[in-house]
Amino acid sequence: MTKNRMITFRLLRQATLPALLAAVGSIHAAAPDLSKLPPAAQRTGVTFAKDIEPIFKAACTKCHGDMKHKGGLRLDTLEATLKGGENAPNVIKGDSAKSTLVHSIARLDPDAAMPPDGKGDPLSKEQIALIRAWIDQGAK
Repeated sequence: MTKNRMITFRLLRQATLPALLAAVGSIHAAAPDLSKLPPAAQRTGVTFAKDIEPIFKAACTKCHGDMKHKGGLRLDTLEATLKGGENAPNVIKGDSAKSTLVHSIARLDPDAAMPPDGKGDPLSKEQIALIRAWIDQGAK
């Protein structure tokens, strides 16, 4: 390796290491506080078509529907919802507490809160609880 290449490599390594450490630190800091989640609803037999789709149509599909799907996420069909978007999977069947969809609608992280401030009313605790129950019951 030539002297110029060695100097360039050292500078690149020195510049990259702090950025990498900052990124790792921000990932760790971004862990949501799950204690702020409303508990899952006690209702059984929750299905997408009957219970969840109406919530998503009223609150989410303007930005996450068939015509517009921000973040690559569509919530207008069961298949699209389970596929997820850029942060796929957004739904972890059987574990709503690990589902990023739940983190977003529960607004655990202000930067990822859905809907964003000024873009609609947040979902109610009852709606979030029902979505949690749906996911915990296998997201059918």
